Amino acid sequence: MEKAIYPGSFDPITKGHLDIISRTSAIVDHLIVAVLKNPRKQTVFTIEERLEMLRRSTARYPNVEIDFFSGLLIDYVKKNNINIIIKGLRAISDFEFEFQMALVNRKLNPAVETLFMVTNSKYSYLSSSIVKEIASFGGEIKDLVPPEVYDLIIQKFRCA
Repeated sequence: MEKAIYPGSFDPITKGHLDIISRTSAIVDHLIVAVLKNPRKQTVFTIEERLEMLRRSTARYPNVEIDFFSGLLIDYVKKNNINIIIKGLRAISDFEFEFQMALVNRKLNPAVETLFMVTNSKYSYLSSSIVKEIASFGGEIKDLVPPEVYDLIIQKFRCA
């Protein structure tokens, strides 16, 4: 059984993330989408909010599981018998960082492969940071995020 993980902060999930999830779930038996709990990273949404957004957005994919972790990804991968790490790429700058991380993970556990999924070109400009910036200024994000989470994101920025 091919088991893969798509890790990230998902602060918030975007249509670009969902595109990678959709395409990956079609080629692996089981996909874990895992939110990294990183105390050094400032996030707008809590872990619980990000998990809820992911659950709502991926409910239609029966082989997708939502989880979270802290610490090293490679430790989570080993503990959960995962053999593939999925990383989404939008630009060359993404590749440089992700390539370095893939090499480190391979050094720590040679049995785990990292696969790079190139984003759909219509989402190549899209990031969680862009969504948060637009939303913080009251701009329209409807075309940038899954419809299942639009209201949650708008509400978060109205309350801020």
